[in-house]
Amino acid sequence: MPDRSPTTSEEPGSQPPISARSAVSIASAVRAGTVRAVDVTTDALDRIERLDRALSAFAEVWDERALQCAREVDARIDAGEHLPLAGVPIGVKGRHGLRTAGPLLAAGCVPVGATSVPGPGTPWQTWGAGRYGRTVNPWRRDRTPGGSSAGSAAAVGAGLVPLATGNDGAGSVRIPAAWCGVVGLKATNGRFPTADPTGLMAPGVLTRRVADAAAYWGVMAGDTRPRTPEPAIPPEPAAPTALWSPDLGFASPDPEVVAVAHAATVRLAEAGVVRLVDTEHPFRLVDTEHPFRLEDPAPAWLALRSPEADPSPMATVHIRAVNDRRLAALFDRTRLLLTPTAPTPPHGHEGPGDRYSTALTWAFNLSGHPAISIPAGFGPDGCPVGLHLVAAHGREASLLAVAEAAEGVLGPWTAATCTRI
Repeated sequence: MPDRSPTTSEEPGSQPPISARSAVSIASAVRAGTVRAVDVTTDALDRIERLDRALSAFAEVWDERALQCAREVDARIDAGEHLPLAGVPIGVKGRHGLRTAGPLLAAGCVPVGATSVPGPGTPWQTWGAGRYGRTVNPWRRDRTPGGSSAGSAAAVGAGLVPLATGNDGAGSVRIPAAWCGVVGLKATNGRFPTADPTGLMAPGVLTRRVADAAAYWGVMAGDTRPRTPEPAIPPEPAAPTALWSPDLGFASPDPEVVAVAHAATVRLAEAGVVRLVDTEHPFRLVDTEHPFRLEDPAPAWLALRSPEADPSPMATVHIRAVNDRRLAALFDRTRLLLTPTAPTPPHGHEGPGDRYSTALTWAFNLSGHPAISIPAGFGPDGCPVGLHLVAAHGREASLLAVAEAAEGVLGPWTAATCTRI
């Protein structure tokens, strides 16, 4: 039986320090004055110092800058400001991650360091290169955390910080979220400014709790009302409809991964979180005689982002047009599309081989739909498996509501991480 405890741990049964709690819980305590942001930050920095040598989740740690930021948060709280993420220690993706973290800092977050990203020449960005070498998966050090938001996923999965930023151009938030057993949200493409000229990149976040991802989204979307800790929301009286697809009609995911994600989907349906479209006779869309399927997005994505790829421009336009039409018809009839997040378990540090870990995610960078990966369970190798939820454009709030209800059924997802790291 595989060991499902993380790779770094403290004494079993020890209580988690406040920096390892949820972002919503930390912010509530700092706003209430029961703990100071400086104390939370000091604790987070101490944990990183003790534990990051095993993970290499951070490329840089900003001790003095973080403590100064925390002191400023405490002063703002003392002055009566209501900060929705007061005192929450966060990791930011890469050394330039602060450029896009302005709304989070304004909301009271304290950036403690830059998380690792792939070094040069890493195929399909599945590694992170941190201060102490390669970044490892917090559940199995012989496996990659996924990428390119590798350090962010490892830091959150191991309980070093409750929230870390990422960005997602092909699955770079959702895949490491799935492989590290955390929550990974990709926003609707184009909702926020991006430096990516192709428009494929969208901002995202990695957290251990859906409520924390919702708090992030509220800040980014301009809703600055503080969230307070509360139970997971119950399912709606009329559960949203959802279509399950193991492969989107073109991918070849591993059967073990499909089995875990499908079992989680069935549990959600049985609990009334979603109402599944009949999988024996799924509805057919107007432009195809087959059950729902997408065209393989690989040629179109590669043509946009990889100079060496050379499919005809018309082929790219055709793939995007067909998939956009099929997805529009799908979301006219149902609220959600559910798939496994990644087609394989996390691979070893020798590399991904010839299989794209992006097979089930990058279609939605081309189409721009918001998506979230939530933990579905564990595969036979002891590594987490993700369940991928996709919604219509601009429906992040609805997506998060369903994910939070799912957490009440499938969770607690990373309790062992929080209590033993």
